[in-house]
Amino acid sequence: MSFLSETLSRVKPSPTIAISTKAAELKAAGRDIIALSAGEPDFDTPDNIKDAAKAAIDAGKTKYTAPDGIPELKQAVCAKLKRDNNLGYKPAQISVSTGGKQVLYNALMATLNPGDEVVIPAPYWVSYPDMVLLAGGEPVFAEASIQTNFKLTADQLEAAITPRTKWLIFNSPSNPTGAGYNREELKELTNVLLRHPHVWVMTDDMYEHLAYDGFEFCTAAEVEPELCNRTLTVNGVSKAYAMTGWRIGYAAGPENLIAAMRKIQSQSTSNPSSISQWAAVEALNGPQDYISTSRPVFERRRDLVVDMLNAAEGVVCAKPDGAFYVYPSITQCIGKTAPSGNIIANDEDFATELLNDQGVAVVFGAAFGLSPNFRVSYAKSDEDLIEACTRIQKFCAALT
Repeated sequence: MSFLSETLSRVKPSPTIAISTKAAELKAAGRDIIALSAGEPDFDTPDNIKDAAKAAIDAGKTKYTAPDGIPELKQAVCAKLKRDNNLGYKPAQISVSTGGKQVLYNALMATLNPGDEVVIPAPYWVSYPDMVLLAGGEPVFAEASIQTNFKLTADQLEAAITPRTKWLIFNSPSNPTGAGYNREELKELTNVLLRHPHVWVMTDDMYEHLAYDGFEFCTAAEVEPELCNRTLTVNGVSKAYAMTGWRIGYAAGPENLIAAMRKIQSQSTSNPSSISQWAAVEALNGPQDYISTSRPVFERRRDLVVDMLNAAEGVVCAKPDGAFYVYPSITQCIGKTAPSGNIIANDEDFATELLNDQGVAVVFGAAFGLSPNFRVSYAKSDEDLIEACTRIQKFCAALT
């Protein structure tokens, strides 16, 4: 009998973390590696936020807090949701956790029973299916291909829903594709959900402020207020304010769900870092200059990467609406031979050969549920992106 839980056999480690770790190991060993695998802004946390954290330390705000967030941060979240999303919530409807991932995990743990299904559009963020499995549910994938710009259609959502469906997990702009749903497209999906009152929606809005070309972000509860009583709106400070290491995520939803999530958190991690919480208060309440100055930088990098990848032989790269990822197709590269002599049978082979041959780390598409593709994070310097894309072009040109 194995000492380890049977549940553990249902899940796998995060591929993005594994690839980033591998790239770091190769770099430490002396290889010239450019890692385009991590979804992390390369900017520093804004000074006003760091100053707020220092002030909290100096003021002795270093003790335990309420399990799911200090009142000041819950109030700041309420104000942000009203200001940016026209959503009215009170503090009792807010949960603050150690990053957005814990918010999602708490919600799934608090609601899923064996046999419950969760609809996940593919391509998807790598952790969604495994969190569903850990919570005892069953992920159901609805594939959104490049033909629909990686967006789920109403018909696809309708086909994926069964009497056992409990949640739809929805991410816009998306990781890994950067695809964003406009108001009309999102309304078509919410219309489907209105016809299925047993289905709740979990909206991952982490990339809300990274939207380009005039794309206007909207979220499900805003587009269809009738869904508010079965929507968990999830967000955080990681991407919008370059605060990945501070580990603060938050959610707004019905009080009974938030209370259940609080119970889970009180018996697991308890409160997020008190210092990080005070920093997040400043992020949400303070000047929003960083968002307006960083967005055009990411937009410029997106255009650079899209143009250079489309110039690579056998690569087709769509231009995304937001986030800081592109998800190019490599259908024309499959079956070719790499400089090493190995056959590229799938996108994982492509990513492995690219790392070994050119020292560029990307994440293979199978990790996100749609192949043959790979994900590039362009949250890097222009210099690194130009060099990395040049290497990708060189690698693709050498395939035979």
